[in-house]
Amino acid sequence: MEYLASDKIGIVDLGTGEIAEEELDDDLVLEKIGGAGITKALYDRFADEDPIVLGTGLLTGSLVPGSALGVITARSPLTGKVSHVPLNLDAGIELKYSGFDYIVIKGASDKPVYLWVHDGIADLNDADDLWGKDTWAATDDIRDLMGDDLIQILGIGEAGEKGAELAQICINYWQSGDRFGFGTLFGKKKLKLVAIRGMGLLEIAEPEDFVEDCAGLLSAVRSGSNIGKKGIAAVAATLGEEDIEDWLKPLTHKQMACFNTPVPTNTFVFLDEDPARLEETPVQEPGFLLTDIHPLLIFKKMGMGAADACSALKACAKYGIDAAAVAELSEKGNLSTLEAIQNALPDLKGAASSSGDTVFSQWAGIGNPEKDEWLRRQAVAYIFGIHPVFIRMAPELTEEKLLDLASLGTDLELTAETLDEVVADIIKE
Repeated sequence: MEYLASDKIGIVDLGTGEIAEEELDDDLVLEKIGGAGITKALYDRFADEDPIVLGTGLLTGSLVPGSALGVITARSPLTGKVSHVPLNLDAGIELKYSGFDYIVIKGASDKPVYLWVHDGIADLNDADDLWGKDTWAATDDIRDLMGDDLIQILGIGEAGEKGAELAQICINYWQSGDRFGFGTLFGKKKLKLVAIRGMGLLEIAEPEDFVEDCAGLLSAVRSGSNIGKKGIAAVAATLGEEDIEDWLKPLTHKQMACFNTPVPTNTFVFLDEDPARLEETPVQEPGFLLTDIHPLLIFKKMGMGAADACSALKACAKYGIDAAAVAELSEKGNLSTLEAIQNALPDLKGAASSSGDTVFSQWAGIGNPEKDEWLRRQAVAYIFGIHPVFIRMAPELTEEKLLDLASLGTDLELTAETLDEVVADIIKE
């Protein structure tokens, strides 16, 4: 496809080590639009080979407000459903600019490997030296090896390597929206991580009209009721949860947004440094980026202090395990101290409700809206590549407007009827 895309699908066979490329065909976009619509179609095509599919939304990496989202699609070992995990922060846009719109990872390696995606090239490399390392150390090693701190890492820690059922794919050092045990799938395939760096550009079919419409939409969003809300506490309020701002305030260093997202939905806290410090700190690991509100709320409910709760999340991220499940199981098991939770991580197992009963990650929460409304809105986000929390905070991003922008950007006629069909296909599992 000529516009809003790199025009390439990568097919990676971990069993043989072979990597093939296919063109992203206009007909596929006309039928499935993008994002989870196409990753689901690719999953169905290779279903017999237990694939993991990485992809980007049709508008990911563009000027559309909130266009940060990428997606991982696979069959969850926890729910048995073909499910979708959000790639937020900068991971989605790096994939979009890497030279691949979609990557199908099939088969399994007989030894640890990692996938390096950059400049329209995908390479499999030996990961013996990375296997056994936590997510933070593995991220540092890859960035040091390539000499680039902007490389985005989708990786597993020891939990995924050991086949823990609650293992999570993390984004760099931080927790992701993986509530489906996709980290277990990486581990079974002996895939330690996927490293992504994008240096490409996107062509727009009607650039002047597209830019003008994006600017108008941004202006409308900035006039909305949610602008001015910042950080993880604001997300909690939007989802109808209790306010945790005062609890976190003594640790809060700054609020951070994902790519091109007008509302910062993440909060960086300092655990081993003065949160008011502005200059660069010599402390090697001063803090942690809070990207998931739900485990925080559970730890707070359990009576933990903010510092211990954030430290527990840091331990989960390093180990590569779903912190929401850890928090829920800790509450059930009366593990009320940081030390007890850290010690329990290697053996923690059991049923947790964090994976939910839908094909979309509960990371974005259900909150106040009706379930069907939430499902529809999430499907739209995952198809077009819009941050799934932000889209709930920005009613200005209507389906009609996103379809119009997609048509302007691609010069393809994308209809509401097609969107209805794609949404239905995604959520039918």
